[in-house]
Amino acid sequence: MLPTIVLVGRPNVGKSTLFNRMTKSRDALVADLPGLTRDRHYGRGIGASKPYLVIDTGGFEPTAESGILKEMAKQTLLAIDEADVIIFLVDGRAGLTPQEFIIADKLRKAQRPVLLAVNKTEGMNKAVVAADFHELGLGDPLSISSAHGEGVKDIVELALEQFPEPVFDENKQTDKIPRIAIVGRPNVGKSTLVNALLGEDRVIAFDEPGTTRDSIEIELEKNGKRYSIIDTAGVRKRGRVFEAVEKFSVVKTMQAIEDANVAILVVDAQEGITEQDAHVAAYILDSGRALVVAINKWDGLKEDERDWVKREIDRKLMFLDFAKFHYISALRKKGLPELLTSVDGAFKAAMAKLPTPQLTRVLTDAIAQHQPPITRGIRPKLRYAHQGGMNPPIVVIHGNHVDGIKDSYKRFLEGVFRKTFQLTGTPLRVQFNQGDNPFADPDKRKPGEGIVSMRRRKTAQRAELKAKKDAEDKKR
Repeated sequence: MLPTIVLVGRPNVGKSTLFNRMTKSRDALVADLPGLTRDRHYGRGIGASKPYLVIDTGGFEPTAESGILKEMAKQTLLAIDEADVIIFLVDGRAGLTPQEFIIADKLRKAQRPVLLAVNKTEGMNKAVVAADFHELGLGDPLSISSAHGEGVKDIVELALEQFPEPVFDENKQTDKIPRIAIVGRPNVGKSTLVNALLGEDRVIAFDEPGTTRDSIEIELEKNGKRYSIIDTAGVRKRGRVFEAVEKFSVVKTMQAIEDANVAILVVDAQEGITEQDAHVAAYILDSGRALVVAINKWDGLKEDERDWVKREIDRKLMFLDFAKFHYISALRKKGLPELLTSVDGAFKAAMAKLPTPQLTRVLTDAIAQHQPPITRGIRPKLRYAHQGGMNPPIVVIHGNHVDGIKDSYKRFLEGVFRKTFQLTGTPLRVQFNQGDNPFADPDKRKPGEGIVSMRRRKTAQRAELKAKKDAEDKKR
């Protein structure tokens, strides 16, 4: 499970700005206006040493007795229950307020680890600004600037310090059975699909949104193959998650996606493709999980309605061109064998092993077909490629001046690799590594030393290391 960091604080202290900084997005609205954020906002943290989830909350007014402020406080308290770590954000320019003593007491009672972040300290004496906040009794205040990024990475790493490093075991990933997360909006037929795949009424399926409240994992054997199916709660549109019993639904669904190898996105054909369907699909893509899309309740549509849904899919889900789409009826068990076949293919593609010689040959052929465009008067040179990981497959390309490669050329290479290795159903990530330049790094070439002399010195060093290794081997 991914650790969850919750941002808490009174209105207008910079929580949404920090959320956008941590997720490297603009998902949260930001303005110099108190109370702009009202509901919990979920995102996937990017740029830290470990993956994590982050939740933005509205301005916390714990003493509010009625109206929207009370509802906002209720949402914040629900988010605190979901937290593994809380970042309590205060405004360094406004100073300590009486309201923050009340919030601090609430956080102590929650019995969650709390980090106190003093925001908006750019250009100020950080030690002096943070000194007043020791009165809150929540440990040493940490000065940050969410708008400028100062200290943000440090406080995130400190929040994640207590959690174990994710371990990638290539053999284990390949040998284990596929974990399949069934995700989508409420009442699109996820539980009905699970029951249809299992051949029994294993989970409750009812014509009411929110019937499933937790993620349920079930073992399945079909046609001699084993699967682990995860039925998840429906991900509601932000602003409609109010019930206390649903407080863990969104986090657990996001964690189920992170833990899965393949996600089946279930869409209601009778309602069409909604904005929330696209949001869930985008999260699956950001997580790097293999994907199969199931357009459910297809049997209830007329021919002209089916054509309209297909046009909507082409328009709203065009970024899922790598995934297979299946038009099914979970209730009548139609289209399910083909769905599982695509799941098998997506899992195989996600766990594919890509040999380095073959990757490099494909890269060379792609460059011969279409060279990288010249940027700032220099054409990037791509030398060789190797695999950097699985689930999703990662191709690492080494070369010179790779920082000038445009996204359009990166997409071209992704398409070439995907077509050559038949990686249907899984995202593919291409990364570029800048090669060493002996002239740019003084540690590589000593002052006054020519390039030929430097190469001779390196050759002598390698020979010396080899001689030492041979001597050690003889002693053994």
